[in-house]
Amino acid sequence: MNEDYHSITILMADDDEDDRLMAEEALREAKLLNPIRFVKDGEELLDYLYHQGKYSDRESAPRPGLILLDLNMPKKDGREVISEIKENSELRQIPVVVLTTSEAEEDIYRTYNLGVNSYITKPVAFEGLVEVMKNLANYWFNIVKLHTKN
Repeated sequence: MNEDYHSITILMADDDEDDRLMAEEALREAKLLNPIRFVKDGEELLDYLYHQGKYSDRESAPRPGLILLDLNMPKKDGREVISEIKENSELRQIPVVVLTTSEAEEDIYRTYNLGVNSYITKPVAFEGLVEVMKNLANYWFNIVKLHTKN
């Protein structure tokens, strides 16, 4: 078990406030104690990662150890964000998990081709989302060894 996993920040990018609230509650139900931060679109996600604008303070915007990313967001969508993250030598090590409603084969293929680490279709029912979060926590924080330093 990764002893430092509770200190790994999760960053979730999703423009739907209800989805953000449900994900936060599902993480609590899954007994995941990691700090979680939320951004509303791709531009805000990149501002967070590059410590720009309201995210310039590294204390309040710590480097995430895992990014949960919706694909269909305003300003910059998830596909553009994945491409930018994976092209940046300092950010590409951060695992990106697509968590989206899209089941389109093209989206799945394209995002893996861009370098996404996992692709998960959001469950419709809250109980399904809790189960997904439990499995994500187990995989990313207990099985996988994450690079957590800047």
